[in-house]
Order: sequence, then structure tokens, then C-alpha cells
Amino acid sequence: MVLLLIGILLFIGTHSIAMSPTLHGRLVVTLGATIYKGIYSFVSLIALVVLVVGFGSYRAEGMIQVWSPPIAFRHVNSVFMLVAFISLSSAYSPLGYIKLRLKHPMLVAVKAWALGHFLANGDLGGMILFGTMLTWAVVDRISYKWRPVVTVDRPAPLVLGDIIALAVGFITFIAMILLHPILIGVSVMG
Repeated sequence: MVLLLIGILLFIGTHSIAMSPTLHGRLVVTLGATIYKGIYSFVSLIALVVLVVGFGSYRAEGMIQVWSPPIAFRHVNSVFMLVAFISLSSAYSPLGYIKLRLKHPMLVAVKAWALGHFLANGDLGGMILFGTMLTWAVVDRISYKWRPVVTVDRPAPLVLGDIIALAVGFITFIAMILLHPILIGVSVMG
């Protein structure tokens, strides 16, 4: 559980730098944009690895069950995951109406993933991981409204961006259903 907590703290700590425009700006100016992005990416990757290994070791040591979620929450989680994959895909697709409406599709994806998994898992480690990530994503989205706005001319949204986001999101959703037992060790199908 300690490794999981360290991973969560590293991940959230790294990803919370943007919530402080002053600190973020100072780091970019001091290090240079390229070096800052490189360090940020490296620390984020390390944090993610520690988090995943920590969660895996917590599960291997024996999960601490707090409550038993109703079976229906698994289906609710599936709906949230489809939303998460489409949102995530729209973040990297050309500008479409989905991306435009969500404003920050990556955070929408994290919130959908975390909320769905929080509801579907009743163990202590899962509640800590998914609850913390959900809380962070909500706080980050709220802080996004307070950050300085950089106005740029955006192209008009294209339906093509939405088609790409929906197609890639749906394909990755299906792939995750099939790969979840291999990657995570838990079957989503039953």
C-alpha cells in the first residue's frame, strides 16, 4: 500500500504543477520549455509506473474489501469507460464538437475513469486510488477556470474530429475489454 500511496503522490504532485501558473511559468522560463516538458514527462512516467506497480503489489498482498458494490455498478463503469475513451480520443483528435464542448477532454476522461472504477470497486486501495484521482481531476478542472487564458484563433470544429474521436474511442474501449484480464488481471466480462 505504501508504494501505491507514493505513486499517487508523485503522479498528482507532478500533474498539479499546472494548477499554479506562477510556479509552472517559473519552471518553464528557468528550464526552458523543452527541458521542462522532458523532465515533466519523465517524472510522470516514473510516477505512473510506481502507481501501477504499487497497485499491483497491493492487490497481490490481498485487497482490503470495504464494501461489496452491486453488480449493476460494473455496467455503470462500462458506460463511464466508453465516455472516458471517447473523451481521451477527442483530446488527440482534430478539433471537433466533442473536444470543443468538453473544453478539457483529458480531465473528463480521468473523471469518468475514476468515478466508474470508484463505484465498481469496493476495496480500500481502489477507493484510495480512484477517489484521489477523481478528486484531483475535479480540483484541476476547477482551477483551469482561474488560470490565465491564452487566446488563440481556433479553426472551426470539424465533424471529422468527432468521427475520429468516436471511432478510436470505441475501438480502444473494445480493446480494453479484451485486454483488461491480461493487463490488469481482472476480467470485465464477469
